[in-house]
Amino acid sequence: MAALKSKVSLSVTFGACRAALLALPVALALAGCGAKSDQQGRPSGGGMPPPEVGVVTVAPSTVGLITELPGRLEASRVAQVRARVAGILQKRLFREGSDVKAGQLLFEIDSAPYRASVASAEASLARAQANLTQATAQAERYKPLVEANAVSKQDYVNAVAARNLAEADVAAARAALQTTQINLGYASVTAPISGRIGRALVTEGALVGQGEATHLAVVQQIDPMYVNFTQSAGEVLRLRKAIKSGKLKRASASDSARVRVVLEDGTQYPKAGKLLFADLTVDPTSAQIMLRAELPNPEGLLLPGMYVRVR
Repeated sequence: MAALKSKVSLSVTFGACRAALLALPVALALAGCGAKSDQQGRPSGGGMPPPEVGVVTVAPSTVGLITELPGRLEASRVAQVRARVAGILQKRLFREGSDVKAGQLLFEIDSAPYRASVASAEASLARAQANLTQATAQAERYKPLVEANAVSKQDYVNAVAARNLAEADVAAARAALQTTQINLGYASVTAPISGRIGRALVTEGALVGQGEATHLAVVQQIDPMYVNFTQSAGEVLRLRKAIKSGKLKRASASDSARVRVVLEDGTQYPKAGKLLFADLTVDPTSAQIMLRAELPNPEGLLLPGMYVRVR
């Protein structure tokens, strides 16, 4: 019986020791994890980190009312190049699609007939001046003679009238000469404005200016550009009522005059424009008011006829 008791006691003791040995690694692992997490969560200084707090300051501000409207670009200046005298077109002196300066030579029309007209007008002027010299000398010669009653007063009056008539002939000859010189100048067709010229509408060898001023080309000034856009008359009326009632405030002159343009590909044109005017008349067919703005275009990115959205 004593031997059995000691055996049972030994078995229990061994089992308890075995359980204690198995529980020891688990306790050590938990202790290690707790120490590691304490080391990671605890700052190097030993204290808790200060809490981070976000602060947002609320203040009233002015928000602009932006309206996006459809618009169409237009050249600021458009000039048609026309033949102002009749003749055969001999030369085209520009490259199509290039930039030209005001006064630059574009076309040459056969000028031989006009040079001959100038020579004839010069001869007529010389003849008129010679007649004037003769008439003036005769009138001056008759003046002392009529005072001495050597010639009749009628002869003196006729001499003075002949002198005056010769002066008129000289003036008419000078005007005729100037006209022929102007026509000779029109034989050299120049650019009326600076800008970009399109394609030539007439080729060399064509007869131009016969009966009408033949259209030769078009020059457009694309810097700056105009953008024409429309706004509903009802929307304009609502905005004016809102401003009058105090719901909206009118922007400053510098801000209200600025416009931005969004191109067809969705990108915004980098340069801002300025509002030029709003038409006073409402289109009766569409109930729209037309507005126009001016945009700088130094690089020539904007072209006439392009569709844009105006903000």
